[in-house]
This record gives sequence, C-alpha cells and structure tokens, in this order.
Amino acid sequence: MSTPYTGGCACGAIRYTTPHAPVFQNHCQCRQCQQRSGTGHGSYLTFPAQADMTVTGDARHWDIAADNGNVKTHAFCPVCGTPVFLRFAAAPDMIAVHAGSLDEPGRFAPQVLTYAARGLAWDRMDASLTAFDGMPTS
Repeated sequence: MSTPYTGGCACGAIRYTTPHAPVFQNHCQCRQCQQRSGTGHGSYLTFPAQADMTVTGDARHWDIAADNGNVKTHAFCPVCGTPVFLRFAAAPDMIAVHAGSLDEPGRFAPQVLTYAARGLAWDRMDASLTAFDGMPTS
C-alpha cells in the first residue's frame, strides 16, 4: 500500500487524507487560477475516488464555470482563507487539492502545464513540462 496523501488548511481547521495516488498533477495558468492564488498560476493534484477521501472540518464553497462551461466547486477554510480543494460537476468522482495544502508539498510532481497561452511573462514554468494552451481533453 502506498503512503496516503494528507493535508489541510494553514490553521488546521480543515484536514484531508486519501489512500490513492493522484491521476493528474498540473500547474495551471488560467486567469481564474491567477486570481485565486494571487500569483501567476495554481498547482494541483487530482485524485480518483472522491468518496475515499476523508475531509474533516467545515469548508466553505463557491462555484465558477470553467472555459468549457463545466462547473468547478472550490472549497476554502472560513477561518484562515486557505484554498484547499475543488470538485468538478463534469467528473463527480474526482477531487483536486492545492499542492501547497499538502503536509508534504514535495510530493507534488507536476506532469503538465495547462492554459500556458494565458501565462504571464513573469511566471516562468519548467520548460521540460508539456504545455497545453488550454485543458487537455484526455
């Protein structure tokens, strides 16, 4: 069995754990991620089997439509404001966590860069990553 992925918000009010390995790890330079992170990108690990992820604490949620119209639900801590995870209406079995929310953020291993077309000149990414102008379809 692999080592579980664990994490949570900055103040500890929200915690999560999953026994699964991520199926997708990415940096995203879309405008929504820029605004939400307050920098040039967001970094995420997406896991299968949302039902197997244990989340404790009372997260607050807000929805936003992605470029393709699919709704993403973002969860953050109402105490410290840390963005913790997001869910996808089009992929209800999946859940993504913010890389910075991991207890061991060094476990994040980005595979691709999404929305590179919206990247800002001052937010340089690893040139060895496969870059997509938008979100890859498969």
